[in-house]
Amino acid sequence: VHDYKEGTPEERTYYIELWDVGGSVGSASSVKSTRAVFYNSVNGIILVHDLTNKKSSQNLYRWSLEALNRDLVPTGVLVTNGDYDQEQFADNQIPLLVIGTKLDQIHETKRHEVLTRTAFLAEDFNAEEINLDCTNPRYLAAGSSNAVKISRFFDKVIEKRYFLKEGNQISGFPDRKRFVGGTLKSLHYD
Repeated sequence: VHDYKEGTPEERTYYIELWDVGGSVGSASSVKSTRAVFYNSVNGIILVHDLTNKKSSQNLYRWSLEALNRDLVPTGVLVTNGDYDQEQFADNQIPLLVIGTKLDQIHETKRHEVLTRTAFLAEDFNAEEINLDCTNPRYLAAGSSNAVKISRFFDKVIEKRYFLKEGNQISGFPDRKRFVGGTLKSLHYD
């Protein structure tokens, strides 16, 4: 459950469903076609990678292309001389969030190098970036910059799904009311 535009007069509560469609990027076509079922009606994408594994972050390009180009016939070639074509992401209207894990496992002397590399990756996707230290619960504490980024990401997902550019609600998605904790809240199911 996410409070859209929390703390504002427009605040509403929405139910957000997350699907983990993991697997190997180069996996068999039958596994890819099974994953493709989950790409229908995608309203947002969270790309998660291991900061200690350079290949994990490089694979995010392939993952994102698989999800964003779900309706296109894959060319089979996504990399040319190690470079990715940023134009493939230029027209993307789906909100993206990039999350790096295992920050605590990167030696202090290597952190700057690793975080610089992954910052370029998030920039390529025009996405917010969060890097997590799993040993420190403050990384996702309420009010932290990471918590704010996650909240903003979910707000973008909701706006993409339910609202037009002018801010009007899309017809066909009426408010659904439900009692929560003794108060009447507006809930939207996706």
